[in-house]
Amino acid sequence: MADGSRSTLVKTTCPYCGVGCGVAAASVGGRSIVVEGDGLHPSNLGRLCSKGAALGKTVGLEGRLLHPEIHGRRVSWDRASARIASALSRTIAKHGPDSVAFYVSGQLLTEDYYAANKLMKGFIGSGNIDTNSRLCMASAVMAHKQAFGADLVPGCYEDLELADLIVFSGHNAAWTHPVLVRRMEAARARGQRWVCIDPRRTDTAEASDVHLAIAPQTDVRLWNGLLADLMRRDAVDRAYLAAHVSGYEAVETALAQADQSPSAVAADCGVAEADLRAFFDLFAQTPRTVSLFSMGANQSAQGVAKGLSIINAHLVTGRIGKPGAAPFSITGQPNAMGGRETGGMATTLAAHLDFSAEDCAKAQRFWSSPTIASAPGLKAVEMFEAMREGQVKAIWIMATNPAVSMPDAGRVREALAKCPLVIVSEAITETDTTAFAHIKLPALTWGERDGTVTNSERRISRQRPMFAPPGEARADWAIIADIASRMGFGDAFSWRSSAEVFREYARMTAFENRGERFLDIGALGRADYDALPPTQWPVTDGGGVARLFTDGRFATPDGRARMVPVLPAAPASPTDGSFPLALNTGRVRDQWHTMNRSALAPELNRHTPEPYVEMHPVDAREAGLADGMLARVRTPRGEAVAIAKVTDRQRPGSLFMPMHWTTTHAAQGRTNHLIGPERDAASGQPEFKHTPARLSAWRDTWRGAFFARRRYDCPAGSSLIWRRIVRESCHLHEFAGRGDEAERQDVARRLGAGAGGEMISLDDPARGVFRRAWIEDGRLERALFITLGALPPRDWLAGLFSADQIGAAERAALLAGRPPGAGADPGPLVCACANVGAHQITRAQRAGADTVDDITKATGAGGGCGSCRVEIASLIKEKEAADA
Repeated sequence: MADGSRSTLVKTTCPYCGVGCGVAAASVGGRSIVVEGDGLHPSNLGRLCSKGAALGKTVGLEGRLLHPEIHGRRVSWDRASARIASALSRTIAKHGPDSVAFYVSGQLLTEDYYAANKLMKGFIGSGNIDTNSRLCMASAVMAHKQAFGADLVPGCYEDLELADLIVFSGHNAAWTHPVLVRRMEAARARGQRWVCIDPRRTDTAEASDVHLAIAPQTDVRLWNGLLADLMRRDAVDRAYLAAHVSGYEAVETALAQADQSPSAVAADCGVAEADLRAFFDLFAQTPRTVSLFSMGANQSAQGVAKGLSIINAHLVTGRIGKPGAAPFSITGQPNAMGGRETGGMATTLAAHLDFSAEDCAKAQRFWSSPTIASAPGLKAVEMFEAMREGQVKAIWIMATNPAVSMPDAGRVREALAKCPLVIVSEAITETDTTAFAHIKLPALTWGERDGTVTNSERRISRQRPMFAPPGEARADWAIIADIASRMGFGDAFSWRSSAEVFREYARMTAFENRGERFLDIGALGRADYDALPPTQWPVTDGGGVARLFTDGRFATPDGRARMVPVLPAAPASPTDGSFPLALNTGRVRDQWHTMNRSALAPELNRHTPEPYVEMHPVDAREAGLADGMLARVRTPRGEAVAIAKVTDRQRPGSLFMPMHWTTTHAAQGRTNHLIGPERDAASGQPEFKHTPARLSAWRDTWRGAFFARRRYDCPAGSSLIWRRIVRESCHLHEFAGRGDEAERQDVARRLGAGAGGEMISLDDPARGVFRRAWIEDGRLERALFITLGALPPRDWLAGLFSADQIGAAERAALLAGRPPGAGADPGPLVCACANVGAHQITRAQRAGADTVDDITKATGAGGGCGSCRVEIASLIKEKEAADA
């Protein structure tokens, strides 16, 4: 990006996952930017995933919240801030500090998190601030605290390159953290082995040397079996245990309560004994082992036990604090770690201080605050339930969408509807959560923010602005400081910049810290904030520290790590005759959380354009389903309708659904209202990976596709299944119905209402076919296709909206419902980075490309983030099988 016509290059950090990739961005005029990976950033070394590469498509102002609103009416900041300060103060005076709550987000910057936590815990005096990281990282936090004495991630990304064995435990890294997978490529080439522990055969599992497709919720049984095997073959580092670890004897005694033979463990976990033994052998024989665990382990009513069982296997072998050896919890959000540091969770105070009397007094001294929270507050699920019961009377939600992302989301919506005061700080005007807001506050978002984030390896990086604040949007920390000042706390919240907030937080980490708290970034508070380089904490005089526990000293009172006995448990909500299947939810490759940002980039909507439910062929057959049909998924909490994906990559008896879709994109495809409130007793993290469910066919009788330059919502009063997909120059709306010709006619009439210009049409009501297009000044404005059979290729149709003029050939093709000429359809998207479809890869194969690297050279697919390389390899195998 050396083009002199562009603005100064800005080095910033990606706002998506916990890898914390460095981004180099430059303006090309207005709100347009081009982005590249920052080749000097130590986390990604210049690589970006498909989402990061598409960031330039997400910085427009369409749909942005730009002014404060009260009950939907624009107001001044002065009026909005005064109303909030007054309402919070009155509520606290009448009902006590625990009657208010903050629900915050791993999307916030560290400075925002710190300001919110300081206000709630140090000046309102309640622990009622929790973060959506409760939904993804809380169990790992608790496991770290029990084993290490504090929430400390011991490893670093370099360990992934140095390790000889990587164990992915509930972690589909090929999709969720592809940049880290690319960092392992050289190690794979020299012989690094992979083991994937996952009930689903994900792309990560496909690429692994051993895949253990365990039965749901048997993780603890598996890791305990490994631990027993290590003891049995005397692969225990007894010198390390004697010097640095407590609790070994208690774990050994607990393991003796069950049959730990490989045959018994394999049977209980539902895996082949040969595969289990292969894993045990690899782990025992490979000193340089990193075990990556993520949502598949954490999002469980047994999440803490799963984390501890992984940590136990590393402690017993001394594989911690050494190059290429660590238990490694990988975060999902860009600043989940920063939130954990600053006290964004209800269960911690701030700067790794807890709720002991000594720590509370320390925090109060540092803040010079009039009060201090003396006990943990309500965790996420508890918070919304207390709101529903009338105990929490005011909530301030920042940068998150709990009406979609929380479990039992229908009950969360009930709570929001009942709450007397709902304040939402957001960048987006319309979300499922802002629909319940009494007061909406316009916040800055990526590209406008100025602050820091901390990634999964404890590396603090800067996010820097490229644009001036749009409209009246403000930084979250500044919004909080304004409200706090109006509540009478002005002296403590008089910051004038994010740098001042950061410096105060950095001082707090060093305050009365005599080495007992590993989190110490005091030196960064004295550094040049604008030029702050990516730095890992703790920070010493020699700089950041890559690995923790290298000297065998942990954060416990005696400096020794703790092995904690954990036992397998049955699922919190077991399946039964009414709900015989286990529903697992998670992410897809190219989308992020509830899609408010990622869905703005058209290329990210093509790989997985709509909600789906993945099922084994046996379960599909019993439900009367085939691939591509609409399936109804029911749980005790609700139901959803999604496209059936029939595949043997799914275990029999199990279902998988992505969690991203919202009311504005696919109301009937939302998943989290299906999930119950069961959660880990210690961490409070909800169970997203095992919900009893049943499956049936929805049995639509017709389908339609509607293209338009603006967004349309599902026709009021209809019972259609409705999806909206953002494309390059239009919105694609796909829908299905179960009615007769009258229903189809009604939908066609509604979607054509108000259209200008010339309409061309080909209707055959007897065959249920409606094809219509509206052309204005030679450009395609709308197109509608309704059919009893298959819809025409949508990629080609969406592409017509980018044309300046629609000629005679395109008009004829519109009415025929198929593209003109051969080979125009690229096929289903495979590579979002290079915009390459399956048909293009097939054509490259026909031309002689027979390896993944050959395909990359011919098409570009797989040359970016690499998250599609496993899919490309599968296409190659399919062709080889077909040729054979």
